[in-house]
Amino acid sequence: MLRKSLHSLLLLLAAFLVLPLHAQVGERRTDFAMGGNAGWLLNTMNFTPTIKQFSHQAPTFGFSARYISEKYFTAICGVQAEVNFAQLGWKENIEDGTLNEYSHHLNYIQIPLLMQMGWGGEQRGLKFVFEAGPQLGYCFATSESRGGSGAWDTSHRPNGVVYQYDHDIDNRFDYGITAGIGVELSTAIGHFILDGRYYFGLADTYDSSKQGYFARSANQTICVKLNYLIDFHKTK
Repeated sequence: MLRKSLHSLLLLLAAFLVLPLHAQVGERRTDFAMGGNAGWLLNTMNFTPTIKQFSHQAPTFGFSARYISEKYFTAICGVQAEVNFAQLGWKENIEDGTLNEYSHHLNYIQIPLLMQMGWGGEQRGLKFVFEAGPQLGYCFATSESRGGSGAWDTSHRPNGVVYQYDHDIDNRFDYGITAGIGVELSTAIGHFILDGRYYFGLADTYDSSKQGYFARSANQTICVKLNYLIDFHKTK
């Protein structure tokens, strides 16, 4: 039932995102812009049983496209889609008396589809931006790294959780909900958007069935990102 409810929620969000394209009630816009983005990720995994962690930090970058469909009162409404590379994963905070270090890296292609609303300068100047929507991902590569001084010793790990060592993830597909706020500077040479986002993963990376070890193993990400968009079509 939970999985069916989550899928229904994602479908509802997707329908909400494309609604502005069909239900024009404000001043119509047909502004289309494309460009690139780059940023920095801080990721943790929501594990049950718990694994104590630091934030796994890594870059992200990709392509962005935005369509502005209308201006409704003071709100400028549209949809932004991206195709990004992102390295997620986790870095363990090992406090068992050893000097061991461990990180697990998950390389994803991510596709967020974001409803975007802005208030402020439309063609020039600053604008406050809110965005939210579903995000899909596919993990195409994984790797582990171990370090520290001394022998690799897992005999005293917190909660006795050692299943993750030398075990690749079970589920390559990821989905969840992302939301963020930012500021946009529109100039004669393009749009510069600086935003902060939070991603809440709904899919488990390890088998969460009764036969699986982890009941929960989902990504949770904080991202700071800069987008640069160039206008390809603007409403006259």
